[in-house]
Amino acid sequence: MRELKGFGMAVAGLAAVIGLAAPPQARAADTVTVFAAASLKNALDAVNAACEPQVGEAATISYAASSALAKQIEQGAPADVFMSADLDWMKYLSDRNLIRADTETRLLGNSIVLVAPVESTASVDIENGFDLAGLLGDGKLAMGNVDSVPAGKYGKASLESLGVWASVEAKVAQAENVRAALALVSTGEAPLGIVYKTDAAADKKVKIIGTFPEESHKPIIYPVAQTAESVDGDTPAFLKCLQSNRAKALFEEQGFTVLVPPVSN
Repeated sequence: MRELKGFGMAVAGLAAVIGLAAPPQARAADTVTVFAAASLKNALDAVNAACEPQVGEAATISYAASSALAKQIEQGAPADVFMSADLDWMKYLSDRNLIRADTETRLLGNSIVLVAPVESTASVDIENGFDLAGLLGDGKLAMGNVDSVPAGKYGKASLESLGVWASVEAKVAQAENVRAALALVSTGEAPLGIVYKTDAAADKKVKIIGTFPEESHKPIIYPVAQTAESVDGDTPAFLKCLQSNRAKALFEEQGFTVLVPPVSN
């Protein structure tokens, strides 16, 4: 697949611009350290602040692609909690006995959408055989890496299901995570992008011009679990708070669907 020339350095630098940090190499024993999918940032930052009184202190959260975070946990990076944007990367760690299976919860749902800069006049009905290539013209389609980033994998699967992938494959600009793909659209470097509905809601410089049919890709599920190497400390309280009424309201405010009944606050 041909990558967008000139985007390499820009995409690599976008993580710093949008506040995504590399996971820390050490943590205090009494601090909950969370590795979370980039698409969770706005919602989870709010939930973390709301949970601080219940947990005892705010968690330290590092955001990146689920694939990158899972590989870092596999390599020994310190984390107490892993929140993935799909089931596959949680299973990757589970198969290696790197999470506590009894703590895994399928917490959230999401959807994928086609976004354009807010000033764009583009419009489209996303259906079988829709002319995405024509809509792009000479521009590029921003997506998370289609082999590893969950949003990219969902997007590619949907385009394949709709019979569109072959016509746009050469036009795809792959980014290291979904927020980096979003930023390419937000800054006008790409006319269109495929991101989560919740990402679109977090950036006022983009607008949704179409939603991909749910049946065109696997259900989008965000699981959460405690890592095998985590010392309990405040981690169980943090996991419980993620399922509280206050967390449910904050997740829904950002456009997520909460898949589990809330527990008592």
